[in-house]
Amino acid sequence: MNQEYRVLLYYKYVTIENPQECRDEHFQFCTELGLKGRILIAEEGINGTVSGTIEQTDAYMKFMEDHPLFSGTIFKIDEATEHAFKKLRIRVRPELVTLRLEDDIDPRAKTGKHLKPTEFYEAMQREDTVVIDARNDYEFDLGHFRGAVRPEITNFRDLPEWIRENKQEFEGKKILTYCTGGVRCEKFSGWLLEEGFEDVGQLDGGIVTYGKDPEVQGELWDGQLYVFDERISVPINRKEHVVVGKDHFTGEPCERYVNCANPACNKKILCSEENEHRHLRSCSNECRVHPRNRYVAEHSLSEEEVNERLMNLQK
Repeated sequence: MNQEYRVLLYYKYVTIENPQECRDEHFQFCTELGLKGRILIAEEGINGTVSGTIEQTDAYMKFMEDHPLFSGTIFKIDEATEHAFKKLRIRVRPELVTLRLEDDIDPRAKTGKHLKPTEFYEAMQREDTVVIDARNDYEFDLGHFRGAVRPEITNFRDLPEWIRENKQEFEGKKILTYCTGGVRCEKFSGWLLEEGFEDVGQLDGGIVTYGKDPEVQGELWDGQLYVFDERISVPINRKEHVVVGKDHFTGEPCERYVNCANPACNKKILCSEENEHRHLRSCSNECRVHPRNRYVAEHSLSEEEVNERLMNLQK
């Protein structure tokens, strides 16, 4: 099958004196081009994922290369059969990745050692090394490097506090960290150095680059990679596929994510299609009986029908 679309993942830390002006310029160009995606612009740089045809993505990469601020931006390219986004959103943010540190980290001044996929693959297997996943827990649960540490966090900004609470586990060891495309690790690895950890390495280009490397071919990665677009997940390990995701309700192997139907919760849960319907796409009984349950509204279930399903769950 011919792949007529592409998805571009990229970031660049660079000083942007007027982020709003840059955002407006970017939005006009991308809209005229027909790109869709999600782009964040801050005083410290740009971070985005966009989708479009081969012609559109080629034009965008040329625009970036010709731009005085964004020349040299490295793009990770995925082939696709359609757009990975429904619309284009470009927003100005205080940070490219939200850490909210008292003393912010500038990755251009301080960051961990960048390790190419082959170097990272070798370093992961050393006994004196600990591998820390810099992503959120639901990303980890779908897929991760074999033996990696799972931080108990749902937001990236909570990672520094979690590390401090568990610092004794990592002291005196070589630390490796990784994330989807590399942008989070740029800051996180620099923060680790600021915290006094001396030997810190990060996966250059992130998991996406690791999966495309012709030598490692994604080896030692288990599960799928969670991505923040309509695809939800993409494969990484090209040698073997090990399912690590577990159904929220049964614990059976599962790689299908849905959002809890309670809008006040919206938790991401792994579950089969059968269990989605059985549990009203809700992570708990509290969410199942929530007055604004989206599953109930979408399927026009009466109170009687909801009560019947709740009774069946108790059998």
